[in-house]
Amino acid sequence: MKKYLCIKNQFLKKNDLEIAPIRHEDRLKIMQWRNEQTYHLRQNGLLTKKDQNNYFKNVIEHLFNDPKPQQVLFSYIKQDICIGYGGLVNINWHDKCAELSFLLDTNLKKNRRDYQNYFSIFIELIKKIAFNEMDLNRIYTETYSFRSKHIAILENNKFIYEGCMKQHIYMKEDNTFYNSILHGCLKENYEK
Repeated sequence: MKKYLCIKNQFLKKNDLEIAPIRHEDRLKIMQWRNEQTYHLRQNGLLTKKDQNNYFKNVIEHLFNDPKPQQVLFSYIKQDICIGYGGLVNINWHDKCAELSFLLDTNLKKNRRDYQNYFSIFIELIKKIAFNEMDLNRIYTETYSFRSKHIAILENNKFIYEGCMKQHIYMKEDNTFYNSILHGCLKENYEK
């Protein structure tokens, strides 16, 4: 299994859930979930197997040996089965901040209680990576305003509302502009 050069303890577990550096074997599941959930991702169009294989070969593979990669992604695993993925993206090593990314298996996401539990545990584990292993000062999120359940989970996990980008995204499906909501979590709040 691959490991990130920039992180000492990168295999973290809570209960029967764990994160591990993103696994090559999970790439097609991830592609499927991304294609099923494009409505809340910054993704234009559907991914193909060729796209996903190229991304893993030309982007992901190079992240592991980079002392300061622009992203660190993890497979989210339950009983050795990938149920989601996410991590820290848009990493700014100079300013010690990164954006939180998370995507859960589309079928698991349908149950509100399960989604809340899975996402909350992922947040707990990724905060340990961000603040304890990578010495980041801040992690932040951008969430489309129609994702109220996702926003509530962030706020229940000590992400503080920081602002709103008005009519920041356009959804052609319903011909509507939506706001993007910004949240952040500081290391000092994590340590309390």
